[in-house]
Amino acid sequence: MADQLSKVFAALSDPTRRDMVARLSLADATVNELAEPYDVSVQAVSKHLKVLEDSGLVSRTRDAQRRPVHLEDNVFDLMTKWIERYRQQAEERYQRLDAVLEQMNEDEATHSTDPSATSANGSDSTSTHRRSRKGA
Repeated sequence: MADQLSKVFAALSDPTRRDMVARLSLADATVNELAEPYDVSVQAVSKHLKVLEDSGLVSRTRDAQRRPVHLEDNVFDLMTKWIERYRQQAEERYQRLDAVLEQMNEDEATHSTDPSATSANGSDSTSTHRRSRKGA
């Protein structure tokens, strides 16, 4: 059986269900209210809601004759924590890349302004690298 996070992402893979979640983030709604903007049957919307319910994204309650669908915020906390972990890792990689690029720019600026970095034939540090490899 799939874990809850997998169920949530699978449920959100459908654009109709994502739209329903977006609408439910504004206010609770009945199945008929959710079905209004779509050119599908109420039964089809109920099937979408069943997938959202099974993932834990929504729940249905009774309010007299009305059965509103409610968005469960706690599931978004689970998703946010998972996404944030990978966002932080990506941010750290970008910071390391920025530091490497900054160092490369500084090295390039130092070599282009330092006359001793230029060889006798006027080429830059590329020939220095070739000489160091020959000697190795």
